[in-house]
Amino acid sequence: MDIAENAALVVVDVQRGFEEVDFWGTRNNPAADDNIAALIDVWQSTGRPVVFVRHDSVKPGSPLRVGYEGNGFKEYVERRRGKGSGAELLVTKSVNSAFLGTPDLGAWLREAGISQVVLAGIQTNMCVETTARMGGNLGYEVVVALDATYTFGLEGPFGWRRSADELARATAVSLHGGGFAEVVTTEDVVTSAK
Repeated sequence: MDIAENAALVVVDVQRGFEEVDFWGTRNNPAADDNIAALIDVWQSTGRPVVFVRHDSVKPGSPLRVGYEGNGFKEYVERRRGKGSGAELLVTKSVNSAFLGTPDLGAWLREAGISQVVLAGIQTNMCVETTARMGGNLGYEVVVALDATYTFGLEGPFGWRRSADELARATAVSLHGGGFAEVVTTEDVVTSAK
């Protein structure tokens, strides 16, 4: 795998509100936060651009709503913001795709001549997956560090319920098998980016 010298790391919705277990339920992949931090550290130490994405929920009871403490980034992310030697961007959104936020992520990437994005963050099967699919459709080379993401179990139609691990695997298969993104490990990305 090749990680471009100007590849952008897009850190999706790593917010304190996702720590509210009573709202979300049980998460998978407890190592995700350490892996996200490792990716940010490598990107910042190599001068590559980092995009921090924040979900500003418009739903009144959401732990991610504006004005509520859960809207803020997790402490380890907040501590790293502004510390790299490369470009940094904050994108806010109220939908699932970072490409539909403010400022316009696609325009920023194009202006900087960036064609490869590496995704990490929360939730695997929601905002990470939607951003990956849209990025692939827009012509970007998308890499998803799967073990630098996590999600929660979910109930769908017909009483079907899937665990967080099942949903993460389904996302990986859909993105990778469907040609939207290359799904890899954090170790693969870190090794290639150094």
